[in-house]
Amino acid sequence: MNFSDSEIVASVMTENNYETALSAQDSDVIFLNTCSIRDNAEQRVLNRLKQLQVLRKKNPALIIGVLGCMAERLKTSLLEEQRLGMRIDMVVGPDAYRDLPQLMVDAESGQKAVNIILSSEETYADITPVRYAAGGVSAFISIMRGCENFCSYCVVPHTRGKERSRNPDSIVNEARQLIDDGYKEITLLGQNVNSYAWKEASGNIPVDFPSLMENIASLSSQLRIRFATSHPKDMSDELLYVISRHPTICKSIHLPVQSGSSSVLKRMNRKYTREDYLQRIEAIRKIVPGCAISTDIITGFCGETDQEFHETLSLMERVGYDFAYMFKYSERPGTIAAKKLKDDVPEAVKTIRLEEVINLQQQLSLRSNQAEVGSLQEVLVEGPSKRSSAYVSGRTSRNKVVVFPDNHYKAGDYVMVKITGCTSATLKGES
Repeated sequence: MNFSDSEIVASVMTENNYETALSAQDSDVIFLNTCSIRDNAEQRVLNRLKQLQVLRKKNPALIIGVLGCMAERLKTSLLEEQRLGMRIDMVVGPDAYRDLPQLMVDAESGQKAVNIILSSEETYADITPVRYAAGGVSAFISIMRGCENFCSYCVVPHTRGKERSRNPDSIVNEARQLIDDGYKEITLLGQNVNSYAWKEASGNIPVDFPSLMENIASLSSQLRIRFATSHPKDMSDELLYVISRHPTICKSIHLPVQSGSSSVLKRMNRKYTREDYLQRIEAIRKIVPGCAISTDIITGFCGETDQEFHETLSLMERVGYDFAYMFKYSERPGTIAAKKLKDDVPEAVKTIRLEEVINLQQQLSLRSNQAEVGSLQEVLVEGPSKRSSAYVSGRTSRNKVVVFPDNHYKAGDYVMVKITGCTSATLKGES
């Protein structure tokens, strides 16, 4: 989502006579588009802001701005960081990017430029993003913004505001334009993408996420469609049947579980139980056979016992995730958990549990990849391999990275590849 928002920011700026620079050293304006999901993310931003201050010696007029969720969460307190040896000129929330040109005027006149007003309507539907996706192969389309789930650990409802969906016609038109421009893969984005709902459609027939997916999947047989991120409570059978009907929709679903314990899930306010989640997994396996499943997992949430943690491990084993994003819990100020729950799991225990989760997931990922060896897979080439120019890299429908010898392939080619080996992270093959 931050990547997609950055493309919107680039579009707003270029339409107002700014040009993108090749490096921070060459820039007159530097924006950091930020995340507040974890404290680690914010600390990285603060460290980067400190590093950027040295560029002011070369260019005293340099303007540095903080955009996105961190700007929304910390608001004007960011402007007080000068006491820490930092100067920040602009603080702009995720719903205020249209206001950037006027805020630039304020900043260039020496004023502190701030707009952190959240909107109940802004979707940037009429802005054509400047595309930075690698090789012109993959692109993102933001179809909705905001979240109203209020998971107890999460700042997103506070930094992104209420859920609101884009006009489906604007989404389909953007997808059609991307296809015309030669893009081969589109990822539909939202804080809770499968709760998309447009109630103002012609004929008073609402457009939900399954019907939106159906419309986009019908645009081209040469297109791949992905989506992120889903909430288990909104993963409907109807959506799964749409995925199963259309070869253009990738057979890969990211379904965050966060914990395998119903009692922890209740404290997290996730609105489903372990049993509910496993029912959704069973539905995916039944309706979309062979679908890859990835997830998010948090260790050391408030009050997590050894038994509750081991329920997460057992759920991981039972599902057999292909991939996972794994984190230890970090309390976020202003969240329900920070206000009502005690962050009482020792940091050392959080770390040990995280290491155990990572080790298990590496085994599961290796097992998943080993099952692919010997199969023939259609791979969308993304570009040269990072390790050798003699190889290219791409992804399967199941979102598996495949590296294989280059035979004058170019980004955007579909290649049938026989899988000959693997690691826990990568498939190896030959065409």
